[in-house]
Amino acid sequence: MSGQAKRSRKRRLWGRAVVLVLLAGLTIALAGCHGARQTEGFSVPESFDESRQYELTFWAKNDTNKSQTDIYKKAIEDFQALYPNITVNLRLYTDYGKIYNDVITNISTGTTPNVCITYPDHIATYKSGENVVVELDRLFEDERFGLGGSQVRFDAPSQEEIVPRFLEECVIDGRHYAVPYMRSTEACYINKTYVEKLGYQVPDVLTWDFIWEVSEAAAKKNADGTFALNGQEVLIPFLYKSTDNMMIQMLRQKDAGYSDGAGNIEIFNDTTRQLLYTMAEHVGTGAFSTFKISGYPANFLNAGQCVFAVDSTAGSTWMGSDAPLVDISEDALVEFETAVRPVPQFDPEHPEMISQGPSVCIFNKEDPQEVLASWLFVQYLLTDQVQVAYAETEGYVPVTIKAQQSAEYQDYLARAGEDDDAHYRVKIEASRLLLDHTGDTFITPVFNGSASLRDAAGQLIENVAKSTRRKETVDDKYMDKLFSDVSAMYHLDEPRDQTQGKRELGPLPMASKALLAGLAAVWALILLYLLSRRLRKAR
Repeated sequence: MSGQAKRSRKRRLWGRAVVLVLLAGLTIALAGCHGARQTEGFSVPESFDESRQYELTFWAKNDTNKSQTDIYKKAIEDFQALYPNITVNLRLYTDYGKIYNDVITNISTGTTPNVCITYPDHIATYKSGENVVVELDRLFEDERFGLGGSQVRFDAPSQEEIVPRFLEECVIDGRHYAVPYMRSTEACYINKTYVEKLGYQVPDVLTWDFIWEVSEAAAKKNADGTFALNGQEVLIPFLYKSTDNMMIQMLRQKDAGYSDGAGNIEIFNDTTRQLLYTMAEHVGTGAFSTFKISGYPANFLNAGQCVFAVDSTAGSTWMGSDAPLVDISEDALVEFETAVRPVPQFDPEHPEMISQGPSVCIFNKEDPQEVLASWLFVQYLLTDQVQVAYAETEGYVPVTIKAQQSAEYQDYLARAGEDDDAHYRVKIEASRLLLDHTGDTFITPVFNGSASLRDAAGQLIENVAKSTRRKETVDDKYMDKLFSDVSAMYHLDEPRDQTQGKRELGPLPMASKALLAGLAAVWALILLYLLSRRLRKAR
């Protein structure tokens, strides 16, 4: 072989080696990027720096229940007594939706709160940004500062002492991004007096057939246009507060599609269509309406203008003519016996009801000590004194087994009906309903876009109800257009990463930036090599 041939062969081998090295580097970059997506969670500091001062912001939701505000304030005061170097600033909202919108707005400016009471559906959207929400698994397990850790200055629950069903609701993509704070479900509050006046008895488990039959009977009018049941000009026999929950629970009970764990949308199906036709029928007779159309169910129930009112167990303090938080004038109240039951079922032998209620998440900050301070405060919200006190304000139940089994909480439950305030019978019965049926509760899949899907579920019912009231034709053509319009309205026809109205949730992740830079460098080197080869050939 001539010297020139040897040199040419060497160059070819060298060129192939360069390409192989570059391809290997690209493979490593790709593997590194994939690995970076599997977050290792928050790295817990070796110790908590008590020489520094920390100022935390805590966003929480409260309606008009001053007792809840007082509980938040006392919890903060007691926590700060244990940790004098941590200041917690409370900001109250009247609606979870407003918290959600403010968090989304503040993500892009890096001004999120430290701790926030919210819902897992919302957290799934928050965490689609880069390192926005703290993944808590390492914090759970840390022997010093974790749940029930040795260096925590109060009696925090261990992970095993949180009700497993409630803790599962805080898992997103296989990891914990929140802890449960309170839990509720939905209940049907019934004017038992009216039901019996119509010739029926309230069963232990309501069925949808029973609800529709009694509601239709209640909708009958006198010759003068007043209702035969109450003698008034107004009566809505069946009134539902949260139509998203209504649709979700009905689909679950029918074992029909809603969505799967991967975020695939399944709600636009024949079962949904048939359920909507049934609702349209009863809206048309005046037997059924919704909160968004007619108003707050408790107000109609308490005025003797409703037979079945479905609302959260957390709304029990407003339900009944003796309710402590009655929101209508005294002269409008009608005396009746209130019964509390689970939501209506298609199969009473296998009840299905939604589990809901606020959870608590922590937002990431540059300073890990600040995140640790936030985590200590979150744990304090799970202590017995906070859990029991808050649960007693409404029909919530504590999320820890130890709080549920505590002597104080058991005494509270045993005193149902002792008064119409702290021990209001309807409120405690609503709490017992969830305690007795925790195993019958379910949650919907959580993913970026699941909050929009939930809104869409309620929108389907609201649109059909409004159209029926306007005397529009509700047929297959109407349903096809409804499905298409609602899907587009909530961006359910778009890929998951385009949901939520294409909100800006933060910059491109560093791993993705590194990969793009690596790809650019690889192609530049390949082109440089090919160019040098061509120049050598030309020479």
